[in-house]
Amino acid sequence: MKLQEKTLEIVRRLKEQYTDPGTALNFKTPFELLVATILSAQTTDVLVNKVTGSLFKKYRSVKDFASVSPEILESDMRSINFYRTKAKNIHGAAKLILEKFKSEVPRTMDDLTSLPGVARKTANIVLFSAYGMNEGIAVDTHVKRLSERLGLTKNDDPSKIEADLMSLVPRSEWGTLTHLLISHGRKICQAKKPKHKECVLYDICPSRNI
Repeated sequence: MKLQEKTLEIVRRLKEQYTDPGTALNFKTPFELLVATILSAQTTDVLVNKVTGSLFKKYRSVKDFASVSPEILESDMRSINFYRTKAKNIHGAAKLILEKFKSEVPRTMDDLTSLPGVARKTANIVLFSAYGMNEGIAVDTHVKRLSERLGLTKNDDPSKIEADLMSLVPRSEWGTLTHLLISHGRKICQAKKPKHKECVLYDICPSRNI
């Protein structure tokens, strides 16, 4: 089986396994998703959702986040890893969105990555999950691990892994592939002890003996 055929078969099987593979982050608006995604770096989605549950009640708009000081934001997210840096970035992003983008989260990769704390991974998540746009593939720790284990890439750099994956599946599947690999990574193909007996990809996985 050629690599592209194998990748499409992986997508087909995972779609059968995970019928609703959306983001686990709770949000109602594109800006809430942006905030939650910035907070999620090196932090579990469960903890992020716990923090944003109260955060989004206290600050209900881009203007609210832009108007409060970073120091006050810090106090609202102290349980999050790197909360000082994240509070500063969220505050800075809110100000820029308010002043430059008329309070609307940008819809292009270039504009999104011009915001503090927003790199390609975060931008890809926001574009797909908030706007339904397939501009790339978000490579988080799960996507990186599974791409390597499944033999879909020989690269270690996230940008190169993204390029490899984008070449293997149609553009219409880019955002979906991200969530499928994340879902499978969390439930089955875990970092320390993958559940081989429960894996729908076992027979086509080159790493099935790890």
